[in-house]
Amino acid sequence: MLDDLFDLVFLAGFLAASLIRVYWLKKTPSWWREPTEVADSRERKQDRPLMLLTAAGMIVVPFLYLFTSRLDFADYTLPETASLVAGSLGGALFLQALLLLWRSHADLAGSFSPGLQIRKNHRLVTTGVYERVRHPMYAAHLLWAAAQLLLLHNWIAGPAFLVASLPLYAARIPREEEMMEEKFGEEYRRYAERTGRVVPRWRRG
Repeated sequence: MLDDLFDLVFLAGFLAASLIRVYWLKKTPSWWREPTEVADSRERKQDRPLMLLTAAGMIVVPFLYLFTSRLDFADYTLPETASLVAGSLGGALFLQALLLLWRSHADLAGSFSPGLQIRKNHRLVTTGVYERVRHPMYAAHLLWAAAQLLLLHNWIAGPAFLVASLPLYAARIPREEEMMEEKFGEEYRRYAERTGRVVPRWRRG
Protein backbone atom coordinates (compact mmCIF):
# COMPACT_ATOMS: atom_id res chain seq x y z
CA MET A 1 0.00 0.00 0.00
CA LEU A 2 0.94 3.69 -0.11
CA ASP A 3 3.38 3.54 2.80
CA ASP A 4 6.79 4.30 1.32
CA LEU A 5 8.55 7.45 0.10
CA PHE A 6 9.16 5.95 -3.33
CA ASP A 7 5.49 4.99 -3.61
CA LEU A 8 4.79 8.72 -3.26
CA VAL A 9 7.45 9.53 -5.87
CA PHE A 10 5.76 7.15 -8.30
CA LEU A 11 2.33 8.64 -7.61
CA ALA A 12 3.64 12.17 -8.13
CA GLY A 13 5.24 11.12 -11.42
CA PHE A 14 2.05 9.42 -12.55
CA LEU A 15 -0.04 12.51 -11.82
CA ALA A 16 2.47 14.77 -13.60
CA ALA A 17 2.50 12.52 -16.67
CA SER A 18 -1.31 12.48 -16.74
CA LEU A 19 -1.44 16.28 -16.57
CA ILE A 20 1.05 16.55 -19.44
CA ARG A 21 -1.07 14.25 -21.58
CA VAL A 22 -4.33 16.07 -20.79
CA TYR A 23 -2.75 19.47 -21.44
CA TRP A 24 -1.54 18.51 -24.91
CA LEU A 25 -4.76 16.72 -25.81
CA LYS A 26 -6.63 19.94 -25.01
CA LYS A 27 -4.08 21.94 -27.02
CA THR A 28 -4.65 19.67 -30.03
CA PRO A 29 -8.43 19.45 -30.36
CA SER A 30 -8.47 18.61 -34.08
CA TRP A 31 -8.07 14.87 -33.51
CA TRP A 32 -11.48 14.60 -31.82
CA ARG A 33 -13.39 17.64 -33.13
CA GLU A 34 -12.65 17.06 -36.80
CA PRO A 35 -12.56 13.31 -37.47
CA THR A 36 -13.21 13.97 -41.18
CA GLU A 37 -9.71 15.48 -41.42
CA VAL A 38 -8.14 12.05 -41.00
CA ALA A 39 -6.41 11.15 -44.27
CA ASP A 40 -5.16 7.71 -43.23
CA SER A 41 -5.68 5.46 -40.24
CA ARG A 42 -3.92 2.23 -39.30
CA GLU A 43 -5.96 1.54 -36.18
CA ARG A 44 -6.98 -2.12 -35.87
CA LYS A 45 -9.62 -3.83 -33.72
CA GLN A 46 -6.94 -6.08 -32.26
CA ASP A 47 -5.23 -2.98 -30.85
CA ARG A 48 -7.99 -2.49 -28.31
CA PRO A 49 -7.20 -5.48 -26.08
CA LEU A 50 -3.50 -4.57 -26.24
CA MET A 51 -4.31 -1.01 -25.20
CA LEU A 52 -6.48 -2.29 -22.35
CA LEU A 53 -3.62 -4.55 -21.26
CA THR A 54 -1.24 -1.60 -21.30
CA ALA A 55 -3.70 0.54 -19.31
CA ALA A 56 -3.94 -2.25 -16.74
CA GLY A 57 -0.17 -2.33 -16.34
CA MET A 58 0.11 1.46 -16.28
CA ILE A 59 -2.87 2.33 -14.06
CA VAL A 60 -4.95 -0.51 -12.64
CA VAL A 61 -2.25 -2.76 -11.20
CA PRO A 62 -0.12 0.04 -9.67
CA PHE A 63 -3.21 1.60 -8.10
CA LEU A 64 -4.27 -1.75 -6.65
CA TYR A 65 -0.82 -1.93 -5.10
CA LEU A 66 -0.83 1.66 -3.84
CA PHE A 67 -4.37 1.89 -2.46
CA THR A 68 -5.36 -1.65 -1.48
CA SER A 69 -3.75 -4.61 0.23
CA ARG A 70 -4.61 -7.10 -2.54
CA LEU A 71 -1.07 -7.30 -3.87
CA ASP A 72 0.72 -7.26 -0.53
CA PHE A 73 1.54 -10.96 -0.91
CA ALA A 74 3.90 -10.02 -3.77
CA ASP A 75 5.80 -7.32 -1.88
CA TYR A 76 9.54 -7.68 -1.44
CA THR A 77 12.08 -5.84 0.68
CA LEU A 78 15.52 -4.69 -0.40
CA PRO A 79 18.42 -3.86 1.91
CA GLU A 80 18.30 -0.20 2.91
CA THR A 81 21.16 0.90 0.65
CA ALA A 82 19.87 -1.08 -2.33
CA SER A 83 16.37 0.32 -1.79
CA LEU A 84 17.72 3.88 -1.73
CA VAL A 85 19.73 3.33 -4.91
CA ALA A 86 16.84 1.67 -6.75
CA GLY A 87 14.36 4.32 -5.65
CA SER A 88 16.66 7.21 -6.50
CA LEU A 89 17.36 5.77 -9.94
CA GLY A 90 13.65 5.18 -10.44
CA GLY A 91 12.87 8.78 -9.54
CA ALA A 92 15.55 10.05 -11.93
CA LEU A 93 14.19 7.87 -14.74
CA PHE A 94 10.66 9.09 -14.12
CA LEU A 95 11.85 12.69 -14.28
CA GLN A 96 13.54 11.95 -17.61
CA ALA A 97 10.33 10.31 -18.82
CA LEU A 98 8.32 13.40 -17.91
CA LEU A 99 10.74 15.75 -19.67
CA LEU A 100 10.76 13.58 -22.78
CA LEU A 101 6.97 13.21 -22.74
CA TRP A 102 6.57 16.98 -22.59
CA ARG A 103 9.11 17.70 -25.31
CA SER A 104 7.78 15.05 -27.67
CA HIS A 105 4.29 16.57 -27.46
CA ALA A 106 5.59 20.14 -27.75
CA ASP A 107 7.78 19.39 -30.76
CA LEU A 108 4.91 17.66 -32.58
CA ALA A 109 2.49 20.53 -31.90
CA GLY A 110 -0.36 20.35 -34.44
CA SER A 111 0.87 17.06 -35.88
CA PHE A 112 0.11 15.19 -32.67
CA SER A 113 -2.43 12.38 -32.80
CA PRO A 114 -3.04 9.82 -30.03
CA GLY A 115 -3.87 7.14 -32.59
CA LEU A 116 -2.24 5.67 -35.69
CA GLN A 117 -3.59 8.39 -37.94
CA ILE A 118 -2.35 10.93 -40.46
CA ARG A 119 -4.35 14.10 -40.87
CA LYS A 120 -4.64 16.09 -44.09
CA ASN A 121 -2.31 18.82 -42.80
CA HIS A 122 0.13 16.37 -41.20
CA ARG A 123 3.82 17.23 -41.56
CA LEU A 124 6.93 15.19 -40.85
CA VAL A 125 8.58 16.51 -37.69
CA THR A 126 12.34 15.92 -37.58
CA THR A 127 13.44 18.62 -35.13
CA GLY A 128 13.73 18.77 -31.36
CA VAL A 129 13.74 15.32 -29.76
CA TYR A 130 12.65 13.89 -33.13
CA GLU A 131 16.04 14.77 -34.54
CA ARG A 132 17.52 11.70 -32.81
CA VAL A 133 14.55 9.40 -32.11
CA ARG A 134 11.52 8.63 -34.28
CA HIS A 135 9.24 7.55 -31.42
CA PRO A 136 10.17 9.57 -28.31
CA MET A 137 6.71 9.13 -26.74
CA TYR A 138 7.20 5.39 -26.72
CA ALA A 139 10.67 5.97 -25.32
CA ALA A 140 9.17 8.12 -22.56
CA HIS A 141 6.70 5.38 -21.70
CA LEU A 142 9.50 2.81 -21.53
CA LEU A 143 11.43 5.08 -19.16
CA TRP A 144 8.23 5.39 -17.11
CA ALA A 145 7.89 1.60 -17.09
CA ALA A 146 11.49 1.19 -15.94
CA ALA A 147 10.91 3.77 -13.20
CA GLN A 148 7.82 1.89 -12.05
CA LEU A 149 9.86 -1.31 -11.83
CA LEU A 150 12.40 0.40 -9.57
CA LEU A 151 10.00 2.43 -7.43
CA LEU A 152 7.31 -0.14 -6.63
CA HIS A 153 8.82 -3.00 -4.66
CA ASN A 154 6.23 -5.55 -5.65
CA TRP A 155 6.75 -8.50 -7.99
CA ILE A 156 3.46 -7.77 -9.81
CA ALA A 157 3.00 -3.99 -9.73
CA GLY A 158 6.66 -3.17 -10.42
CA PRO A 159 7.07 -4.82 -13.84
CA ALA A 160 3.37 -4.59 -14.81
CA PHE A 161 3.66 -1.60 -17.18
CA LEU A 162 6.81 -2.87 -18.87
CA VAL A 163 5.44 -6.38 -19.46
CA ALA A 164 2.00 -5.14 -20.54
CA SER A 165 3.19 -2.43 -22.95
CA LEU A 166 5.75 -4.34 -25.02
CA PRO A 167 3.17 -6.31 -27.10
CA LEU A 168 1.35 -3.07 -27.99
CA TYR A 169 4.51 -1.26 -29.06
CA ALA A 170 5.72 -4.28 -31.03
CA ALA A 171 2.42 -4.28 -32.93
CA ARG A 172 2.02 -0.54 -33.47
CA ILE A 173 5.49 0.81 -34.24
CA PRO A 174 5.99 -1.13 -37.52
CA ARG A 175 2.53 -0.06 -38.74
CA GLU A 176 3.21 3.54 -37.81
CA GLU A 177 6.49 3.51 -39.70
CA GLU A 178 4.86 1.89 -42.74
CA MET A 179 2.18 4.59 -42.72
CA MET A 180 4.73 7.38 -42.45
CA GLU A 181 6.87 5.93 -45.23
CA GLU A 182 3.87 5.71 -47.54
CA LYS A 183 2.93 9.31 -46.72
CA PHE A 184 6.37 10.95 -46.88
CA GLY A 185 8.28 8.52 -49.08
CA GLU A 186 11.99 9.15 -49.56
CA GLU A 187 11.98 11.97 -47.01
CA TYR A 188 10.95 9.52 -44.29
CA ARG A 189 13.35 6.82 -45.46
CA ARG A 190 16.27 9.25 -45.20
CA TYR A 191 15.03 10.34 -41.79
CA ALA A 192 14.81 6.72 -40.61
CA GLU A 193 18.36 6.02 -41.78
CA ARG A 194 19.85 8.62 -39.45
CA THR A 195 17.64 8.10 -36.36
CA GLY A 196 16.78 5.33 -33.94
CA ARG A 197 13.29 4.05 -33.24
CA VAL A 198 13.18 4.55 -29.46
CA VAL A 199 16.90 4.83 -28.66
CA PRO A 200 19.20 7.38 -30.36
CA ARG A 201 21.33 5.78 -33.05
CA TRP A 202 25.04 5.64 -32.42
CA ARG A 203 26.89 8.04 -34.68
CA ARG A 204 30.50 7.47 -35.58
CA GLY A 205 32.86 10.35 -35.39
